Amino acid sequence: MNEEHFLEFDEYLQGEMSGADKLAFEEQLKQEPELAMAFETYKELHLHLENKFGQANEREAFKENLKKISKTHHKKHKSKKIKFKPWQYAVAASVTVLLGVFILNQKSDPVFEDYNQPETAFFTERGEANDNLKLAQDAFNAKQYKKAIPLFETILKTDKNVEIQYFYGVSLLEENRLPEAEAVFNTLKSGNSIYKSKAVWSLALSKLKQKDYKSCQELLLTIPEDYEGNDQVDALLEELD
Repeated sequence: MNEEHFLEFDEYLQGEMSGADKLAFEEQLKQEPELAMAFETYKELHLHLENKFGQANEREAFKENLKKISKTHHKKHKSKKIKFKPWQYAVAASVTVLLGVFILNQKSDPVFEDYNQPETAFFTERGEANDNLKLAQDAFNAKQYKKAIPLFETILKTDKNVEIQYFYGVSLLEENRLPEAEAVFNTLKSGNSIYKSKAVWSLALSKLKQKDYKSCQELLLTIPEDYEGNDQVDALLEELD
């Protein structure tokens, strides 16, 4: 995180961004979780510091110092030293320390990608072949989940096979259609098929993807010890502790 980000945060909070810049900044926050977390931290600290150092002229002076630092940061030669007031050092130091702590904490949390290992679909090997099913299988195994989803939906209109439902749910999960994926997994979770525990694991992965660690942990604790993927369950639970 650098001074330019602090300036962006400040301009956004003060309503100084143009409409286009504001939309671009908000989209960037959606795409970059670390930046979003840093912004939330800055916003909280900004409110606290505004109460303590709320005079407009002091805020402007600090922002100007940040601009000067940002402009001189990439110069190869030594530039003139910029003097900060004591409270301005406190602002910069506090922001830097807090952002560092938050980013380090985030990096220590488990991530979806570390545990996301979709199994291979083998529908046609069990004599269930038809054109759509073969196409859905091939698309899924090629990780073309967007292509597989409508194929699964067509099949499920006439065939409610739990295996097909499961792979349909995984495809939705991979495409970030999380509410729909969770609806599929919850249906399987309430049944007694061999996909019951797999559905619970997939629900836990959905919560992990959303960084809802509490719900993820609660779901993992309901998976029986004889589940075939119990090593991953234990590993994720250990990381969540």
